[in-house]
Amino acid sequence: MADKKKLKVWLPLLLSLCMIAGMFVGYRIRGNMPDRGIFFVERTRPVQEVLDLINKKYVDSVNIDSLGDVAIQAVLGGLDPHSVFIPASRMQEVNEDLEGVFFGIGVEFSIINDTANTMRVLQGGPSERAGMKPGDKFIKVNGVLVAGNHITNDKLKEIMRGKSGTKVDAEILRNGKLINKQIIRGPVRLFSIDASYMLNDSIGFIRISRFSETTYKEFMIAMDSLHKKGMRALVLDLRDNGGGILTEATHIADEFLSGNKLITYTEGAHSPKKEYRCDKDGVFEKGSLVVLINEGTASASEVLAGALQDWGRAKIVGRRSFGKGLVQEQYELGDGSGLRLTVARYFTPLGRSIQRSYKAGNEAYYHDIIDRFKSGEMLHGDSINHAGEKKYITAAGNVLYGGDGITPDVFVPIDSMQLGKPVMRALLKGTLDQFVYFNYLNNQHTISQFQNPQIFNKDFVVGNPELENFKSFAQKDSIHVNLGDANERHQISQQIKMLTARLVWGTGGFFEVKNATDSTIRKSLEIIEK
Repeated sequence: MADKKKLKVWLPLLLSLCMIAGMFVGYRIRGNMPDRGIFFVERTRPVQEVLDLINKKYVDSVNIDSLGDVAIQAVLGGLDPHSVFIPASRMQEVNEDLEGVFFGIGVEFSIINDTANTMRVLQGGPSERAGMKPGDKFIKVNGVLVAGNHITNDKLKEIMRGKSGTKVDAEILRNGKLINKQIIRGPVRLFSIDASYMLNDSIGFIRISRFSETTYKEFMIAMDSLHKKGMRALVLDLRDNGGGILTEATHIADEFLSGNKLITYTEGAHSPKKEYRCDKDGVFEKGSLVVLINEGTASASEVLAGALQDWGRAKIVGRRSFGKGLVQEQYELGDGSGLRLTVARYFTPLGRSIQRSYKAGNEAYYHDIIDRFKSGEMLHGDSINHAGEKKYITAAGNVLYGGDGITPDVFVPIDSMQLGKPVMRALLKGTLDQFVYFNYLNNQHTISQFQNPQIFNKDFVVGNPELENFKSFAQKDSIHVNLGDANERHQISQQIKMLTARLVWGTGGFFEVKNATDSTIRKSLEIIEK
């Protein structure tokens, strides 16, 4: 009996010790977790200790969250150029760009003379349904004065955007009269296909600016439309396409390649090899295909171009691509911010790495484009340096190189007729945009008579009166243009024409006018016609 009494006394203690031992063993065998001691006290990291000390002891008040963001960015800067931290304030904008849609009122505006002017009303959008017109000036939005109070573009965007179905009560000025408009916010598409039209009776053209969640769907709609117009050959423009969602690019590649051909594969130290292959019949597996690239073509757009080049399905025309072959995954952090972390590398079907070296640091990495100008690569294809790059041979016997972007099959130099400083300043300051806007409003009746961008490009002439008006307009911005210089005069005329087409027909109109004098487009037509 005495033994049983002793056991009753010691039993709770023994059970407690067993439970603690079990917790300790369980804790130690957790995957790759460091030993923090038997009582699991979390040891503060030096970075957090420093931030805590700054917050408690520093001589002045500081925004500790901003310092934390800087610390994260410094850490990522030691990894690679494309692992980035996204502050919470930018997450919505970044996600909207990938999703291809946001919720707002559907207008393009520009702040001129401290007033938001409606430049374009997007077709089918909430503002068009509410009867908004180009030239309308916003005075108040939901009772908030937005004119004459130095409001910024970002602040005005914040006011205009909101949940779908919510109201925007706008007080606008039209032809000198105040008008009240009620606009119901709704989805506004961010199209990733800038232009889709026929270059001639048989050759189609599609320009993709980025790869968002809607790109493949947009592409298929564009292809269907071009097929109905008699397309037998295609120019696919990926110039200045910085990439985006990989699967949108691989879906498009599948439309050009037959069978179950490999499109790309990814692999990393902690990411096993993953292949992306064709899995359906494509809508354009036969027919001449030219893909345009340049130094701004990066990431997913390089994957697409590389796959088509490896299989000999397309002629790649232009200049060497950017050279971004790293895969990022986006993670949402606790405070609403995000982390895009590089987890793998892209490889073309032949096994070529697209990524160029970043061993010299981020500054040298992004200085590469300037180096290309200095070396003469932007003007002469034979100046491209392939030293140290691995050679690959296609089934047709063509030599390709890996490790430094995509080198085109046919080189086209950058336009030597570069914009002069006055014209460039007028573009960067928005002077040209503002002049075109006011010129359009003054000549809206005449310009609206042109049925499409092709007729407009053929028949619309920027005459002396418009050029002289622009000269006077630019002088108010301290920009002095020389209309006696034939090259500068031509540049101004072309910019006025392109920007006017954009006001009327959007980006599609802009590129239809621009492409009419584009040397890379001309080279593409020559290749297809041969």
